Amino acid sequence: MGKRILIVEDEFLVALNLRQSLSALGFETLGIAPDAPTAFQFASAKPDIALVDVNLRDGETGPHIGHRLANEYGAVVLFLTANPAQLGDGVAGTVGCLCKPVDHEEVQNALNFLVTYQDNPSATPPSSLRIFGNDNQSGNSANEIHRDG
Repeated sequence: MGKRILIVEDEFLVALNLRQSLSALGFETLGIAPDAPTAFQFASAKPDIALVDVNLRDGETGPHIGHRLANEYGAVVLFLTANPAQLGDGVAGTVGCLCKPVDHEEVQNALNFLVTYQDNPSATPPSSLRIFGNDNQSGNSANEIHRDG
């Protein structure tokens, strides 16, 4: 697939497992950022996709990081978080969120969707994703898609 992904996650084992899954799927990981300053250092390499946790080493900085990665660096941003309620109706410019814990198949399905989404924003997401509203730039409510079970 060749897409370059930035992982913004402060839990080391979670980040390593995610990087291993990405590698097995043919993605290049630009780096693992545990906080905002590190995320923006890696962002200069222009990631295609960013997987961002909400609560990081430097606090609840994930929404701010995701917003900047999407709007200033052009990354397709998906939040991976155990705290989806903290995202409210969504974050302007970002796609949505996947609730942790996630397994390899969920990551694969989400990434397949994100790759398609880059060329076709009306692509159908997997059921495990909560997709933010189509016009998130204007703050519309999120369109929730729930995971079964």
